[in-house]
Amino acid sequence: MAWASSPLTSSLTAAKSPHGPPSPTSWVPAVPEPQANHLPQEKWLELEAAHHARVDRYAKPYLARQSAGQKHPVEDFLFTYYTQKPGQLLRWHPGDGVVLSGERAAERARWKYYRVLDDGALAAAGLPAGSVAVTFDRHQFVAERTEAVRFAGIILRGTVARPAQFGCFGLHEWAMVYRQDKFDLRHEYLKLRLGSEGTDTVVEDNRIRCSHFDAFRFYTPDATPLNELTPTRDNQRTMEQPGCLHANMDLYKWAYKLAPALPSELVMDCFELSWRIRAMDMQASPYDLEEWGYPAIRIETPQGKAEYVEYQRAFAAEAQELRARVLEQVQPLLELLVPTP
Repeated sequence: MAWASSPLTSSLTAAKSPHGPPSPTSWVPAVPEPQANHLPQEKWLELEAAHHARVDRYAKPYLARQSAGQKHPVEDFLFTYYTQKPGQLLRWHPGDGVVLSGERAAERARWKYYRVLDDGALAAAGLPAGSVAVTFDRHQFVAERTEAVRFAGIILRGTVARPAQFGCFGLHEWAMVYRQDKFDLRHEYLKLRLGSEGTDTVVEDNRIRCSHFDAFRFYTPDATPLNELTPTRDNQRTMEQPGCLHANMDLYKWAYKLAPALPSELVMDCFELSWRIRAMDMQASPYDLEEWGYPAIRIETPQGKAEYVEYQRAFAAEAQELRARVLEQVQPLLELLVPTP
């Protein structure tokens, strides 16, 4: 687990690396199925085991801390802020358009959004009649998750098309504790690096330009009017932009919300990007995390701002590549949707 919990000081290279029933009018079941890829049991069990090992690097330490009544300010976040739990993340899915065969595949017939192949579908997949095989049920998924698919497509397409903005310097975290003494706010176990007065000064001496509603909504009341933008849940679809750390962390959210349509390998790519972004986000925060192994990025200084932007740009580039990969996987689902009037 050492590498998974290491601070961001060694992660810039990784950041740069490529890597009721619904209305019958809400979807179109007549789109032909593409040719499915077939994974025999021995192959997909290897992929499943590799996925379990990958998830365990992150999930097992979290579950151990939870059992011991311990908390971690950085490494618990993806399991506590987001709704996907470790057991859900651990479940491996091959994604849309993949057929799994073998006796073990029969277990998945009881899983949501999987279907058993009939003899016609077996023949199309190159398998003999009577074989045991399952695949993702695209039509059931789109019929039951229409709005989730539609909204994810809007957010992802809009974000990937917009220019990235790099002028926020992570000050959203500082705005969340602005004038905390006035509002009797205290983190239960973290201290502010600069104290309350020093933290307030940083907020007052800088422009606050957060575009992400799910960060902005946690501002203190006195910090809210200082933000030059007014993100809301309603305008989220037009304000998300690819330079935002939280928009890029949320790639993980959109990926798991679209499971099992997406392959678990892609979901974990999004998870690991989000993990590294969380580390950087907290290093640039007003909290003192030195004893947790996360040295500060001092965004109150010119050097710290430059360091922050360097990481931010690298993460934005990596996130755009992942966003394009997620959209590629989602496109067959979006093609089943009837355009809204």
